[in-house]
Amino acid sequence: MPEVSRLNIYTQIDSNRRKTFFFVLGFIIFIVLLGWVIGLALDEPYLIPAMAFLIAAVSAFFSYYYSDKMVLGISGAKEIKKSDNPDLYNLVDNLCIGAGLPMPRLFIIDDTAPNAFATGRDPNHAVVAVTKGLLTKLNKTELEGVIAHELSHIGNYDIRLMTIVAILAGTVVLLSDLFLRWTWWGGGRRRSSSKSSGQAQLVIFVVAIALALLSPLIAQIIKLAISRKREFLADANGALITRHPEGLALALEKLTADPEPLEVANKATAHMYIINPLKEFEGTSRGWFSKMFLTHPPIEERVAKLRAM
Repeated sequence: MPEVSRLNIYTQIDSNRRKTFFFVLGFIIFIVLLGWVIGLALDEPYLIPAMAFLIAAVSAFFSYYYSDKMVLGISGAKEIKKSDNPDLYNLVDNLCIGAGLPMPRLFIIDDTAPNAFATGRDPNHAVVAVTKGLLTKLNKTELEGVIAHELSHIGNYDIRLMTIVAILAGTVVLLSDLFLRWTWWGGGRRRSSSKSSGQAQLVIFVVAIALALLSPLIAQIIKLAISRKREFLADANGALITRHPEGLALALEKLTADPEPLEVANKATAHMYIINPLKEFEGTSRGWFSKMFLTHPPIEERVAKLRAM
């Protein structure tokens, strides 16, 4: 690979990691601000935020340890051994050696739509699942690009990161919901003895209500932005593993052009796949506002970045 191309890949990797860091940092600051305002409004500075975080953390804990089993069950994926498909096993094994990762468990989904996903809480508990359509419709170079992308998710601990992000997003939603319910039942309201402090409390209360109504939407936008950055990062890392960005670029174009939707996918699992498997959500013509609600970056942007390497 030419030196200029490699430098471009490293630049993209560093850029996406840096942007992810600032998104997560901003998310944490946003939650602290939300909890502080709600605490002021209800005179419960610790109880409501603590309750919301605890519930979100417990939910995310079970998701973190059992989400791989759930998504594999939903997709109908079947585990394979080396003897079942030596070519696929050897291809993944060679890429793992290049990436410095242990061999993941391999699963095949009995569906002719081409797609793939990776899951698992860390590289030692990782899974890569591919559809039969992916194996039959892509050539070896394109398949390597897709598998390298999924291995990059594993190596970058993206499942762990998105679990943390899910805790943050869940905390925001629960904070907002608990505040609105608490307010509805009249809990925690201050009784001010002076007119000026009463007016200040009213302003804080109005701001808290506005934040409680808008925060779930803001949290979802931040969560999706982080997800898109990790897709860009996995593309760049995958290109670094294979030393051939064009392979993944061609694969993405081929997967997007394929008209067949993935029948086993749904809105809960769509974000895990290398491209959105729900074809009704695919397309290339989007404004900046609609892009904020996408789990994946537009394919044309991903392909352009890969070909710029």
